[in-house]
Amino acid sequence: MAVQAAETTSTVSLGPAAALSCRECGTRFPLGPIFACQECFGPLEVAYDLPSGDPEGLKKQIEAGPNNIWRYAPLLPVPADVADKPNLNPGFTKLVQADRLAAELGVTGGLYVKDDSGNPTHSFKDRVVAIAVEAARAFGFTTLSCSSTGNLAGAVGAAARRAGFRSCVFIPHDLEAGKVVMAAVYGGDLVGIEGNYDDVNRFCSELIGDPLGEGWGFVNVNLRPYYGEGSKTLAYEICEQLGWELPDQLVIPIASGSQLTKIDKGLKELIALGLVEDKPYKIFGAQAEGCSPVSTAFKAGHDVVRPQKPNTIAKSLAIGNPADGPYVLDIARRTGGAVEDVNDEQVVDAIKLLARTEGIFAETAGGVTVGVTKKLIENGQIDPAKSLVVLNTGDGLKTLDAVAPTTGPTATIRPSLDAFREAGLDK
Repeated sequence: MAVQAAETTSTVSLGPAAALSCRECGTRFPLGPIFACQECFGPLEVAYDLPSGDPEGLKKQIEAGPNNIWRYAPLLPVPADVADKPNLNPGFTKLVQADRLAAELGVTGGLYVKDDSGNPTHSFKDRVVAIAVEAARAFGFTTLSCSSTGNLAGAVGAAARRAGFRSCVFIPHDLEAGKVVMAAVYGGDLVGIEGNYDDVNRFCSELIGDPLGEGWGFVNVNLRPYYGEGSKTLAYEICEQLGWELPDQLVIPIASGSQLTKIDKGLKELIALGLVEDKPYKIFGAQAEGCSPVSTAFKAGHDVVRPQKPNTIAKSLAIGNPADGPYVLDIARRTGGAVEDVNDEQVVDAIKLLARTEGIFAETAGGVTVGVTKKLIENGQIDPAKSLVVLNTGDGLKTLDAVAPTTGPTATIRPSLDAFREAGLDK
């Protein structure tokens, strides 16, 4: 395999990050651009020496920090001076108290939408890329890359330009036009691959082992352990914005499954640090029916997630062979949650429901979470009397094609008051 970076030992400074640890066998490795265990081939994740003994002091330190993810720098694999470096500074997006949506769905315990469309490139991917950029700096990479269903491509393109890296990202050839334009506008190389996301990912795995890939940091491959930690900041923000309390229930979209697993990791860290009171919480996963390998496995009672060929308008979730699928199943079962799916028509209806009730225009992934939330309430798996947080991970302006066929002007009239009245608009 090609040498991937100038520095691969734990002499790098990534804050409280102490090592990489295998999720399967627990073997630890020095910090470096590796993602699979050399003993059992299990996935690696960051292990920490986290601050302890003074939760109130840590709370004050966090609350005094910047209004972005770097307020949580003491809990992330980043250098202490991260806030001073060129970065897009994502995070601390709105937690919207969604009372009108709650009334529509019959929720009485408090319903909130974590709206990550407010990030710099309008999706949660800015969080994970921001962490990956710091790892890329530490390991001496010169090019940032990724395989992407759309949002990640834009996030990498923007973050690379801001941080001074070259970028070259790979996408399926048939992505939504809005996401293609947003990924290309930053001036990096954007390469369409004939096939679906799983084909793109396989290509990137080949490139990473070839001399062509030397000096390349693939944020969701050889930098994946660090990249994934960015999703923890969603858990941190939700709890802080709730007054340092755990929500009773969360509904989270599933693509690779990494976001859901890292939100759970973040919640457990907050409990261990004494920043929130320990109490039960349930995590629910949301998929589109046309790409629902984890939902299918959950409902069948299986531990193995069988790959599927994606066929859904929710292209940002269209990963037929999700790497973290088995861990999602474990978390849903451990917490008493579930994994459910909705069809494309329900996705569109849910996008419109959220827009109509709360003024939030979600992309198709947000339609999936809201649609699944509605379905889980109706079948009794979500308790409407308990607090509930639903994630919207991206902006509807990126997926206009999903709603355009059924959305348009109420009426087209002559420029006169009589025409306005004749159209029935004077009510």
